[in-house]
Amino acid sequence: MCKIPIAKCSASEPLPILYKHHQSGDIIIGAIMSQIYVFSAPATFSSPPSPELFDETVYFIPSWTYHASLEMLSAKGKFMPNYNCDTVNNLMAVIGGPNPQVIRHMATILCIFKLPQLIYGSAPLVNGNPQAAFYHQMFPNADHQYRGLLQLLLHFRWTWTGVMAMDNDNGERFISEIVPIFAQEGVCLDFIERWPVISYSNDIGEMVEESIKIYYVIMKSTVNAVIIHGEIDAMIFLRMFPGFSELEGISWEAKGKVWIITAQVDFMSLPFQQHLDVDFLHGALSISVHSEAISEFQNFLQSRDPTLERDDYLLLVFWEAAFQCSFPGSMRDIQFGPICTGEEKLEILPASIFEMKMTSHSYSIYNAVYALAHALHEMHSSQFKHRGRVDEAKPNVLKNQPWKLNHFVRRVSFNNSAGTKVSFNQDGELEARFNVINWVPFPNQSFLRVRVGRIDPKASQEEMFTICEEAIAWPRRFNQAQPLSLCNENCHAGYRKAKKEGKPFCCYDCLPCPEGKISKQKDMDDCYQCPEDQYPNKEKRDCFPKIVSFLSYEEPLGISLAVSAFLLFLITALVSRIFTKYKDTPIVKANNRNLSYTLLVSLMLSFLCVLLFIGQPGKVACLLQQTAFGFIFSVAVACVLAKTIMVVCAFMAAKPGSRMRKWMGWKMATSIVLFCSLIQASLCAVWLATSPPFPDLDMNSMAGKMIVKCNDGSTIMFYSVLGFLGFLSMSSFLVAFLARKLPDSFNEAKLITFSMLVFCSVWFSFVPTYLSTKGKYMVAVEIFSILASSAGLLFCIFFPKCYIILVRSDLNNRMKLIRRKH
Repeated sequence: MCKIPIAKCSASEPLPILYKHHQSGDIIIGAIMSQIYVFSAPATFSSPPSPELFDETVYFIPSWTYHASLEMLSAKGKFMPNYNCDTVNNLMAVIGGPNPQVIRHMATILCIFKLPQLIYGSAPLVNGNPQAAFYHQMFPNADHQYRGLLQLLLHFRWTWTGVMAMDNDNGERFISEIVPIFAQEGVCLDFIERWPVISYSNDIGEMVEESIKIYYVIMKSTVNAVIIHGEIDAMIFLRMFPGFSELEGISWEAKGKVWIITAQVDFMSLPFQQHLDVDFLHGALSISVHSEAISEFQNFLQSRDPTLERDDYLLLVFWEAAFQCSFPGSMRDIQFGPICTGEEKLEILPASIFEMKMTSHSYSIYNAVYALAHALHEMHSSQFKHRGRVDEAKPNVLKNQPWKLNHFVRRVSFNNSAGTKVSFNQDGELEARFNVINWVPFPNQSFLRVRVGRIDPKASQEEMFTICEEAIAWPRRFNQAQPLSLCNENCHAGYRKAKKEGKPFCCYDCLPCPEGKISKQKDMDDCYQCPEDQYPNKEKRDCFPKIVSFLSYEEPLGISLAVSAFLLFLITALVSRIFTKYKDTPIVKANNRNLSYTLLVSLMLSFLCVLLFIGQPGKVACLLQQTAFGFIFSVAVACVLAKTIMVVCAFMAAKPGSRMRKWMGWKMATSIVLFCSLIQASLCAVWLATSPPFPDLDMNSMAGKMIVKCNDGSTIMFYSVLGFLGFLSMSSFLVAFLARKLPDSFNEAKLITFSMLVFCSVWFSFVPTYLSTKGKYMVAVEIFSILASSAGLLFCIFFPKCYIILVRSDLNNRMKLIRRKH
């Protein structure tokens, strides 16, 4: 320490501290505060510094903090640390701040003597440093502030932000530890810029150059919310930005951002910045330690008269700088402006130069002084209790040991004059809440700090962060609409987020939800499926109950099919009545009367079985639909096959000596019909026994509809029944085709050929059409196939005969047949 200043460590010379204010007393509470900034060229260490250069900068290098600390530990105004030879001026504690550099250098000296240190503003990181045992922070746990900051970003959905942080330990902790927590909650960063720490060797040109680089990064970014994390002097950098906008011809209002300022930062400026516009703060949000108005504080400020306090050098310097005047015998090298009278009023100064209200940092100093006073009182009261006699109650102040005070400071708890409780937690941090402040500047370089929210660590999770949006004045660029700070527009409902390659996670594309899925909210990471009984709307934003769908009698399609089936049934019944009435005519007898009756009955039943397919399927209807259709159609086709075979047998039996005569008759036809029907009946029985059809709900075939249908149970059995029916049809067609030119009276082979051609065409077309349709239209296709094929048999086989019976009865006699034959 004897090198500061060079070769001047004698006890005869006091330290040349000019800006100090003190009063002698039994006990001294010291304070070291950083208030002055002077910039000089940075040290290059290319040559030894000259004594003149050192003398010029001695007040502004970090060792200046050591000077101040050592003077408080010296006695009788001499440079004599470690000697306690005063009966007064006993230093018991020190208040330091707001710069963490000041605190760190201060602690290097003061912790040797175990002096309690009350820190306001930003505290340095201790990381297990034993010096932390003597720290008492007039600043709440910073993690509470960061939690509130995160809630602020999430509340306004500012998920696309930037960070400007001081290039020191606190800034590095914020970037390395806190920013990743923000990312876990969905907040990502477009940029992270580090401000250089303002040291006493900063080159002003270098500082401006760094600020310009940061300015360009911010202006080119699309973020609208920027986090300012720094120390009290971070405002110096921020105040430079409007000037850069003027140089570049960019409207600051057009590019305005919402500054989100942490509690360590407070408004301050360099002398050349005092008259710059403060409109850049319009709409800014800052976090500050909770403070209350102190009664009589403004009266105290209004009563200050520098002409009566000539020994308060700091007040004199401030007065000259604030009112642009000079006192006679001023310490300034160059005097300017009018003579200061001392009658100037502090309340007329704009807030950018001086605020009449107590700021959060000043409030912390105020509470720190009272905390020490209460701790001293408790310590002395404790000494009184341990002394038995009243005449020995007055302690010897020379025997006071400052390290004992740490215990009482840590336990202090009191209500200040504003009624606010002041106490520390077990880590020596102030137990207090934070306020959210909205900055509203005015044209006269003044501004108003409006309290719009709070961060209360002791409140419940839901009430920890509260804010009044209506009270916030936003930057003019946003026309008082809440600003958005997003990498891209929100994905609307019905869309999902898709990450962009090479971009932060909050930058994404918006893709429509796939078919069958929806998203009800904005910015959904993925779409989700509707419940089975619901379907997504066209916009894919919501699910609606599916419509129950089946072929019913209440819709035109169902009615038309039912009416068609009933008409065809009546026509078939009419044909049957004609055949029974003219059963003894040659044309009826010649074509196997019993087979014709059986075929007509089968056709009537086939038309009626269509009704099983219309209406909501039930258990019985499902069991009968396909089996009844398969069996009845098998009987009908078997009758056609028997008729064709009987025509062939009749021709062969007409040859002399043919043995086919004994096969002729109703027994052969009946056997063919029974045999074919029995095979189909067996297939249906196996189907019903193993995998019977049952009512089922098809949720997925058609969008928006819940199809009530009959599940076939076994697709193999369904196509087996259909396949056997196809086999009978093809057999009938081939036999009839071969027998179409046989010479015989009333030979109906040609009619059967044509009818089976229609029949086979219908059912061959049925298979692909059936497989390509869904829902009730599948049922309609099957009904149409049943009606068309049955009608083909009816019209092609029986209508020509009815025509002869009813219209050309002259052809319906045996003599005409014999005459035509010969």
